[in-house]
Amino acid sequence: MTNARETAWRVFSTELNSASYEIKAEAEKMPSYQLSRLGARINRVLIAGILTEKENVGTDDEPMWRGRIQDVASGTVYINIGRFQPDAAAAMAKIEAPCLIAVMGKVKSYTTEDQRTFVSVRPERVVPITESIRSEWLLDTARSTWDRMVKMQKALKAEDRSAEGLKKTGLSDTEAAGISQAIEVYGPPEAGTYLISIQNALRAILPDDNIDLGLPEDSVPEGPEEIDIDVQPGDPKAAADASPSSEDREAKEAAVLKLIKELDTDGKGAARDELERRAEQEASPAWSSRRSPTACSTKGSLTSPTSDTSRSSEL
Repeated sequence: MTNARETAWRVFSTELNSASYEIKAEAEKMPSYQLSRLGARINRVLIAGILTEKENVGTDDEPMWRGRIQDVASGTVYINIGRFQPDAAAAMAKIEAPCLIAVMGKVKSYTTEDQRTFVSVRPERVVPITESIRSEWLLDTARSTWDRMVKMQKALKAEDRSAEGLKKTGLSDTEAAGISQAIEVYGPPEAGTYLISIQNALRAILPDDNIDLGLPEDSVPEGPEEIDIDVQPGDPKAAADASPSSEDREAKEAAVLKLIKELDTDGKGAARDELERRAEQEASPAWSSRRSPTACSTKGSLTSPTSDTSRSSEL
């Protein structure tokens, strides 16, 4: 019997890199998971951001790629591509850094002798994307992160935090098991960490707007340095994406404002305790949208299928 394909989670690097606890496979050919501090049991992820650097640590005949992806909202995701990912390796060879890319793959962890755990992604697919698609991913991931915060806060309010007890609060079997185990392993999560990621994501989507969730300024790290993204000269789609239409901007603003409205009750930014209180309420509705792709600078030809990189369902 073939195992169902695991869902590709949308997570910021803050949540992914802190998912240090591994849920080992129960049997041969069964999946293992990294448990996030918000209760996500992560086997596969969809990450979007800037490929800031890449290195072939193998040979020309058997390349093994390492890379760093800056997700803008919170930090860096590390990727490793070996001989068992030929499609991803071929794509990586053609892409020139820096470049906006989307990566879908399995999560792996490595624990050192001094018990430090490092999390990375082993890509199954690597595709160049546009700024608009990256904005979709940022907003989709911000909503997904908020949704997990809502469910975690709900669990923390429950008298019975066992998986069975949390299922009685309306959580699914998978959500209840993951959140219950996360509370047991890590304790209550630091909500501010994830709120900062959400705020940074919204600021990246609408950089000209003063988006403020009311977080203390000393708790918000400076954003990453700006990186120039090269596109193929003369590409009309690239030019169009670099100068989004008023309709495109209005769509982004409307989507961002929907999320901000859920977080901000007085129009001046919601204080952190208010944001955490709001996380006790129901999760916000799903958001989805589509944009048109443009090409990154590549060696040779490499397509960017939006139908794969922008879907919020299983890939």
